Amino acid sequence: MLDGKVAFVAGASRGIGAAVAAALASAGAAVAVAARTESAGRVPGTIHDVAESITAQGGTALPVACDVTDEQSVAAAFDTTVGELGGVDIVIANAGVLWLGPVESTPLRRWQLCLDVNLTGTFLVTRAAIPHLRARGGGSLIAVTTSGVGMIDRGANAYWVSKAAVERLYLGLAHDLRDDHIAVNCLSPSRVVLTEGWQAAGGQDIPPEMVEPPETMGHAAVILAAQDADGITGTVQRSEELLAARL
Repeated sequence: MLDGKVAFVAGASRGIGAAVAAALASAGAAVAVAARTESAGRVPGTIHDVAESITAQGGTALPVACDVTDEQSVAAAFDTTVGELGGVDIVIANAGVLWLGPVESTPLRRWQLCLDVNLTGTFLVTRAAIPHLRARGGGSLIAVTTSGVGMIDRGANAYWVSKAAVERLYLGLAHDLRDDHIAVNCLSPSRVVLTEGWQAAGGQDIPPEMVEPPETMGHAAVILAAQDADGITGTVQRSEELLAARL
């Protein structure tokens, strides 16, 4: 489905990003596995681990160091990707940090970190990607968000607020980039994905029926990655619903 395409996946050292990178590679894309994590740390997963896993399965993957909060790092990551893989057709803005505490007990540094990584990081990756997608005559931008954006009956937290802003950014951007043949969509899990980051952040226990495997997000991302502005664009998609609609 994605033969000949090049995908840049930000936040791909573990969790949803790693699953999406693997799925895109299985669909035929060459994948830039982009994230800060180059060596093993407190949370499992590195860009090299993910790239090696993809190549071991017969795919094409390039580990690319990228700090989404640093403008120069993002620009360098795209330059490396284009130089090594020939261009960029698909961009997944997935890098994120989690903070689900109530507003009144949220330290300013945690609030700011969510905005810096989840919102500004998406902005920097997206802004850097647009000229490269235009150079290819179109493509697909996908931001990973959360169904928590709509859970206003469960209060407020920095994570949901930052992801809500990302959805507004991408819904407006879809209009701006339609004439450039670039599809712009948001994708979130339908249920909870128990990523390594979730576990490390002390995420609460989730009943099994509320858990979604990260591979589901990968399969859904492949569908959106294949779009341009003549297809699905300007939408917020939930993974399981999108897959069910394509059956």
